[in-house]
Amino acid sequence: MQKLQKDVIEQLSSELEQLLQGFVTEVEHLEHNGDANDNYTSFPSKADGLSQCGAANVHHPKKRHKGDLPDKVFHMRRSMLTELFEINHIRTIYHIFVAILIVFSLNTFVYDLVNEGRLNLDFRLMQWALGKFPKVMALWVCMQISTLIIVYPMFYYWVVTRLPGPVNKTDLVALCLFVVYQIAFVVLPVYYIREHQLPPASAVIITTEQVRLIMKVHAFVRENIPRVLANYKKDDGDVEVRSNLCPDFSKYLYFLFAPTLVYRDSYPRTKTIRWNYVVTNFAQVLACLLYTYYIFERFCVPYFNNFNKDHVTPKALLLSVFGCMLPGTLVLFIAFFAILHSWLNAFAEMLKFGDRMFYKDWWNSTTFANYYRTWNIVVHDWLYTYIYKDCNRLLGAKNRAGAMALVFLISAVVHEYILTICFSFFYPVLFVMFMGAGFSFIFVTDKGVSRSWNVFLWVALFIGNGLLMCLYSMEWYARINCPVNTDNFLDYIIPRSWTCMI
Repeated sequence: MQKLQKDVIEQLSSELEQLLQGFVTEVEHLEHNGDANDNYTSFPSKADGLSQCGAANVHHPKKRHKGDLPDKVFHMRRSMLTELFEINHIRTIYHIFVAILIVFSLNTFVYDLVNEGRLNLDFRLMQWALGKFPKVMALWVCMQISTLIIVYPMFYYWVVTRLPGPVNKTDLVALCLFVVYQIAFVVLPVYYIREHQLPPASAVIITTEQVRLIMKVHAFVRENIPRVLANYKKDDGDVEVRSNLCPDFSKYLYFLFAPTLVYRDSYPRTKTIRWNYVVTNFAQVLACLLYTYYIFERFCVPYFNNFNKDHVTPKALLLSVFGCMLPGTLVLFIAFFAILHSWLNAFAEMLKFGDRMFYKDWWNSTTFANYYRTWNIVVHDWLYTYIYKDCNRLLGAKNRAGAMALVFLISAVVHEYILTICFSFFYPVLFVMFMGAGFSFIFVTDKGVSRSWNVFLWVALFIGNGLLMCLYSMEWYARINCPVNTDNFLDYIIPRSWTCMI
């Protein structure tokens, strides 16, 4: 028994030593991997911040009172897919999607060679969707310049000229001017899009940039106004002292392009820029754009291009919805990967932005509440910081359901606004699904801890994306093929796919 005990202990010690050695080797590999650690720096220290920015411009965590919700904290971290792609099994899934793109391309080439006898590299659909690009860039430049030469100078002027003391008439006038600016920032680009008849993809670029800049400007003003009001004293008459309450223009400029919507005076930063990583991510965005083109060209356009009244039957609608489920979900995957992973990581790398947690493992969610929190961390952080928390302060901690409902309402309205401007018609399918099924599923799956709830979530996502792709495609081609019923505003809001009389 003593000999057996000795042998077992020696065997366990050997196995533990091997496991420990493997663990140490893996840690050493990560420590020497530039993508993991060598490229990163820590948060700026208090002393560094005081020497570089001035005491007034250093962001410190706010003191939380009883009942207050926690603030957003930025950490040095990579995106989840960047971590997962180091695992060979996950990397293989990425290779499968690349192989599908290659098959799509070969399918198109072979189809052209067999039917037309030549290789027809026709990207007319993409060229049309992204048409009038010079006008798009002109408007984008104007929107960017307005945030630089109007918002920051006016805010700085308000900071240095404001009279010490509580809120006064000057503050209310400044607030009204800010609201007027935000309204004009919404109205004028919409008028420009309508005036120049921008195609869908070009309109999406303008509206998404419009929404992004509105959220950025609101975040900057919302974060700095309390600081100005809280730090004013009766003897702060010196203009230089007051000006220190306004962040430097460089911080504001960096925030406008940083891949975050929550303002801070400083963020964790990386040491260097890996330009090969930037090029790789932008190449992935272009590949995803090509991927989306093939999906619409092969699964959407041929089916809905000749839409007429024969399609408006329960049988045809049901078949269309199920036929669009796979393409619609593929578009969801591609949009997620292109925007939330590749595009944001490319800009984060160019700006040395350290916190790359733009999303979490939403695909593992067993509740819709967790799915909404982890799908898009960038937008979720803005809604949580500037809508949910403020509503929680105004309505009280006991009325968090009302604050959550308001967050959903704002998100649904903005999403529907983008689609309405993009398609040039009002067909609130997304709004109804967002505020109807999407909001109610939060409470249905609130206690969902079983993995079967993850299956339910994926089934709901497949059905929802199929409905969205089918109904919006039907309405788009109905407005091309079906006659106009009325020339007034009602034609803009009444679905023509319901009244098609061909």
